[in-house]
Amino acid sequence: QVQLVESGGGLAQAGDSLRLSCVFSGGTFSMYHMGWFRQAPGKERESVATISWSRGFPSYTDSVKGRFTLSRDNAKNTVYLQMDNLKPEDTAVYYCAARGRGVQTWNHWGQGTQVTVSS
Repeated sequence: QVQLVESGGGLAQAGDSLRLSCVFSGGTFSMYHMGWFRQAPGKERESVATISWSRGFPSYTDSVKGRFTLSRDNAKNTVYLQMDNLKPEDTAVYYCAARGRGVQTWNHWGQGTQVTVSS
């Protein structure tokens, strides 16, 4: 059973940096697409950044391009989201997600970690 455990959220001020980590277990990490999603209060969950199982270039939502960097370390079964120049609108619960090769939906989710950015 795939399990995802996020860490690294917290309080930050505008312009600060945070790094989120997500540790994967229960499967062959290198065979999974990985992603970070977020959900702000009163809003739908949105994709922030994703990376394929083959470690191609990450894909980012426009609002975080140039500020966030997604990376994966297959040796550590971990995916990271480096968040720089944080803005108040980045405030949300951030979720790590995984889907296997050939699977079209994100079907494994972490419990989420809160990121709060004050102005």
